[in-house]
Amino acid sequence: MSYFLGIDLGTSYFKAGIFDEKGRLKGLGRQYVQKISDSTICELPVDLFWKTIRNCLNEAIQMAGIPVNAIRSFSYSTQTNSFILLDTRHQPLTPLILWPDKRASGMELPDGDEAELMRRTGLGILPDAQFAIAKLYWFRKHQPEIWKKTRHILSISDFLTFSLTGQITCDYSTAAMSGMFDIVDGSWYSEILERMEIHAEMLPIPQGIGSYAGETTVRAVNLTGLPAGIPFFLGALDHHMAAVGAGIPSNGFISETTGTVLSCVDHVDRYIPQKGLCLAPGLHNGCFFRMIFNENGAASLEWYQKNYAPEYSIRELLEMAAQVEPDCEGLKAFPCAATYPGLSGFTPASHVRYRHGHYVRALLESTVYSLQQMVVALKKDSTLPAIISSGGGSRSELWVNIKSVVINTPFFVPECTELSCMGAAMLGALGTSAFDDYHALVNTWVRFRE
Repeated sequence: MSYFLGIDLGTSYFKAGIFDEKGRLKGLGRQYVQKISDSTICELPVDLFWKTIRNCLNEAIQMAGIPVNAIRSFSYSTQTNSFILLDTRHQPLTPLILWPDKRASGMELPDGDEAELMRRTGLGILPDAQFAIAKLYWFRKHQPEIWKKTRHILSISDFLTFSLTGQITCDYSTAAMSGMFDIVDGSWYSEILERMEIHAEMLPIPQGIGSYAGETTVRAVNLTGLPAGIPFFLGALDHHMAAVGAGIPSNGFISETTGTVLSCVDHVDRYIPQKGLCLAPGLHNGCFFRMIFNENGAASLEWYQKNYAPEYSIRELLEMAAQVEPDCEGLKAFPCAATYPGLSGFTPASHVRYRHGHYVRALLESTVYSLQQMVVALKKDSTLPAIISSGGGSRSELWVNIKSVVINTPFFVPECTELSCMGAAMLGALGTSAFDDYHALVNTWVRFRE
């Protein structure tokens, strides 16, 4: 029996999933990422990066009960706009600078043609302080001694790839969300790099999702405990990997993730940049992932539980919400209700007849209305056969049912809830020729529980 490893480099948690030849999750490791952060910085020291990954892998291997040499391939799912700077000897000059880092807030980036930027990069949103390009500009302006020594700029997944294989390369998916990648030409966007005074040779060589990046080396043994010689394949952004794990490039559905924020992804055979959507090269040549975000996710639910109902778990609060009728007897939650003072993110702000169940259901319905707008933006008048739900929100039957009723579309919940890990493992399975093509892989691996 062969096994396929997918690791998810998430912002809050790293996860490692080991899947068998039938796509069954045999072992899962999950470790909290101990970031160093305050109101400005958000960093991950390199030693903690490797410790977290190794603990994930050990946990997954132990749960799976397999020898490490049974792992046939390795790939990743990753966050975007998190990076590290290396010197000429490939030694770190910085910790990993994570995307929530706000050190570049308030900085004005060099002017450019917004329409041309969108046409070439596929980004329907303007880069802000959370983009790597803004923080790189900050280093050049405020840390010139570090910038002068910098020879390599690697994203968090590029750093994983280099450290385990020795290859300085990156995937199209993660590169496309950096604001520095030219999707039209399939290379780094020279005009942007010139304006930012970044030399192209400082960046890794972009390749397609699922490309072979070499085998794990002896160094990988020391860093992770995995044996040398495991084929390593380039992964993609976590939202794109979740779509791969849901079978989206094959079944034509939409993948939605209800986590801290909302996201929707589909896979199309045309490149049409538009405002509000972010495009990236897809799983096949001439195909593209389209993605849309909304801040009105599960964060407000967690905020309400922590501040107004700490004696109850999220599960218990959802059970209370299930006893409340739709529309919550007139109670409405504004999008991102947690950002308002007190309970002023609800209308009416206070009423004696409202209980925890009313407030929680109002928050659920608010996220669903935001999701509805996102689905319309992606599909407009085209037919949408179904939506595949993932993320923490997919574990709530109530939440999924509200989505299905409001959006008037069937929602499928995958049997495997770790779609980002699964998508990465699927790329590894494809790369090792365990399956003839992606469609055959989807038919074997992708299953739904309801």
